[in-house]
Amino acid sequence: MLCCATAGANDRPARILILGDSLSAAHNIRVEEGWPHLFTNNIRATHPDTTVVNASISGETTFGGAQRLPGLLDAHQPTHLIIELGGNDGLRGLDFAQSTANLRDMVTLALARQIRVLMIGVRMPPNFGAAYNQRFQQVFDQIAAEFEIDYLPRFLEGVGGSDPALMQADGIHPTALAQPLLAAKVERRMREMLSR
Repeated sequence: MLCCATAGANDRPARILILGDSLSAAHNIRVEEGWPHLFTNNIRATHPDTTVVNASISGETTFGGAQRLPGLLDAHQPTHLIIELGGNDGLRGLDFAQSTANLRDMVTLALARQIRVLMIGVRMPPNFGAAYNQRFQQVFDQIAAEFEIDYLPRFLEGVGGSDPALMQADGIHPTALAQPLLAAKVERRMREMLSR
């Protein structure tokens, strides 16, 4: 097993790379309202030297993320990587084993470069059924346990289904009103990571 600890990670200012899909790409809202932008401002309030690069693309899958990640790591040299991918795999009914392999490849690559990883888990809409959602969740649980990385298992918990004002009409993407809640979740976990 690769260790998730990073030797000397705190010796230089944090550089955080966000690799996600439409949940992290400000879908149908202004970029300034999206959680990555809010998260960046909040983190910089106490860690002013921190750099955050949001490389999220709407429609991205774990396969696309795995293909793009090596170039992004070379270009941005992050100390921390946030992976928020898999939702589109689930919506398209892609093979669970392939999604798992893609996530494993991304985490392995990051840890080999001594980059701390935070993985964000998402769930499918209720109409996909409890059994499918449970199996989908296991993809993220498996990778988090295998590598012992930092993990937010239910990113949209407290947002999806709790208040109609927090979700867009498609029932998949949070509104601008929900973005501060999402930013706060990621910020809490990232502050823990930065303090180690």
